[in-house]
Amino acid sequence: MKGKFITFEGSEGCGKSTQSRLLFEYLKARGKRVIYLREPGATKISEKIRDILLDAKNQGIVPETEMLLYMAARSQIVVEVIKPALKKGINVICDRFLDSTLAYQGYGLGMDIDLIKKVGKFTTGGITPDLTLFLDLAVKRGLKHREACLDRIEMRSVKYHLRVRNGYLKLAKQEPKRIKVVKVEKDKAETQLKIRDLVEKYVF
Repeated sequence: MKGKFITFEGSEGCGKSTQSRLLFEYLKARGKRVIYLREPGATKISEKIRDILLDAKNQGIVPETEMLLYMAARSQIVVEVIKPALKKGINVICDRFLDSTLAYQGYGLGMDIDLIKKVGKFTTGGITPDLTLFLDLAVKRGLKHREACLDRIEMRSVKYHLRVRNGYLKLAKQEPKRIKVVKVEKDKAETQLKIRDLVEKYVF
């Protein structure tokens, strides 16, 4: 029996990490076999790549390097963790996946979308999430939440982050069956209820 693969996407400060963890705890409490991962990260090598990517001192990273580093971290987590878990029937919740690279490096930095998709297919071994939840929040609201601790990506201009958000919305229009747009509410519990409803409707 194959496990289900659920990913969370969103621009900065949308509460993605909080909501994905809340869903993980909810499914675990319901007796589901489930693991929680974050991208980039979740393996020793991927965490080291994460440090390079997010370090505010590394302003010299060019778009091509940035995209390939994200893909390198992803290939490690796919081979080491995601594929084996899904094969064992374990459900996987991942905070970010390939859609992040399409939104941030593709739409955000203007890199070729088709090229990213080709590299992404190679990197993931063709693994596609069963459900992707895009948490949608106004860009300025999200960035306000992150003012105290800006990493290299968060430091980019509002215009860049607007391109990222619009990119996500384009992806959701292209793949409406897989990507569901969840409007972020002020009350975290309300947002979580919407997420659980979608997961129960489309996954379990």
